[in-house]
Amino acid sequence: MWSDLQLVEQFGPFLDHWSKEQTIRDLLIRKMLKIRIKKGGLRYLKLNRAQQEYSRRCSKRNIVLKARQVGITTYIAARYFMQTITRPGTLTVQVAHSEESAQAIFNIVHRFWEKLPNNRVHRGALVKSRSNVRQIVFPKLDSEYRVETADDNAGRGMTIHNLHCSEVSRWPRGGGETLASLRAAVVPDGEIVLESTANGAAGLFYEEWQKAAETGYTQHFFPWWYEPSYKEDVPKKGGGLPFSDEEKDLMKRHGLSEEQIAWRRARWQVLRGLAGQEYAEDAVSCFLASGECVFDMEAVDAAAGRAAAPFESKDNGRMLVWLPPSLGGLRQYIIGVDTSGGGSEGDYGCVQVIDRMMGLQCAELRGHFPPFELARRVVELGHEYGNALVAVERNNHGYGVLAHLKDLHYENIFHQGGQEGWLTSVVTRPAMIENLAAVLIEKPELFHSPRLLGELRTFVRHADGHGAAAEGAHDDCVMAMAIALAVRREDAGRVGRRRTVEMGSLVVG
Repeated sequence: MWSDLQLVEQFGPFLDHWSKEQTIRDLLIRKMLKIRIKKGGLRYLKLNRAQQEYSRRCSKRNIVLKARQVGITTYIAARYFMQTITRPGTLTVQVAHSEESAQAIFNIVHRFWEKLPNNRVHRGALVKSRSNVRQIVFPKLDSEYRVETADDNAGRGMTIHNLHCSEVSRWPRGGGETLASLRAAVVPDGEIVLESTANGAAGLFYEEWQKAAETGYTQHFFPWWYEPSYKEDVPKKGGGLPFSDEEKDLMKRHGLSEEQIAWRRARWQVLRGLAGQEYAEDAVSCFLASGECVFDMEAVDAAAGRAAAPFESKDNGRMLVWLPPSLGGLRQYIIGVDTSGGGSEGDYGCVQVIDRMMGLQCAELRGHFPPFELARRVVELGHEYGNALVAVERNNHGYGVLAHLKDLHYENIFHQGGQEGWLTSVVTRPAMIENLAAVLIEKPELFHSPRLLGELRTFVRHADGHGAAAEGAHDDCVMAMAIALAVRREDAGRVGRRRTVEMGSLVVG
């Protein structure tokens, strides 16, 4: 006869196993854990679309960008609760941005324990020694469940197996030190979830989302229509709602109903400019920039709507390719390079490859590369794209990159004013940005990179009038593209002047 402790522990090793299109963990969640529903009362947790999709795709390292109240926090709490009570010696920590949110999460977790269908376990395997200050300790399992707030002491002195960081974009004092401390406390095989709604195109969560591929985090995006309750009745008189072009496009692309569009209209009327942030519809526009954006937002939206998925992704997403080099050298290319120091913090080095004739974005490389490594990669790209013309910003670290390009015997380097490289100055910078802005408005279909489009949204006009990245954001992709397009324009002018001289010589001859 098995003890209740053995009955609980028997499931631990098999939680990730599948049974009839669901994991053992999700089956146990559906059969054992109760939640309070919005209309009042309790019911067993039945997984919605967002929860099911997260369960299918999640890894050991996850970052979740979501609309409000699509059920992710509840599901992660259920997932971690099940792991805590079936795997002895487990410490689970959920970290909220405020006291109120921490208490709400703890109430969910405590309700899971309190409403378990087998009351015997409350006095046996799952007896708790205490449940105060948002902490549940199971002494017979040597397991513990904590819900804390994102203060400076979160995670210190712990050995964490499951970590959920909730609403990271709203953590106090930026949250960087707190997150670093928590991550350091997680065991190598532990599970981490960083989750939040968007809160501006800068800051800790925005930065973590942007570099997810580089850091090995699985990205999950859940728009508002993943929540089934987000719909309103539509009056049947008059044939239903008249739809705008934007609404028709949403309905066509995502299969939305009239009731969902009616709900959307009501929320957008109340929240206005913040609606796209609170009820995200895509993983780019939900990050709203503060300040006056230098680039036309309608053009950025048009580019995002037409952007193609990468033909190829390499090096953990650092290298993205949309258009491989043409066969037989039928096309020529320009490579714009914005350099950096190469440290793991701070600015990125970025390389943009464009088609010389059309200006079409072909490839993008972005990462923390020291000068020699960046030069080596530029040489590889230059050779791959038919001995492309390479334009390196020669400010700061650019001199080092240019020197390494010479050591690597790459010869097709852009010259300006008799010197190798492109100089970004108080004179050339405004012209570069204006040229990029004009090309974006005229031909938004030329741009594909979500990193570039995200930086365009956060490139704002500061108090002194100059355009640059918003605080906490980056502009490396923007500057590399601005260099490439500026060189394209200048090079076209040089070709035009050279042809004029040649034609004049022929006439004279």
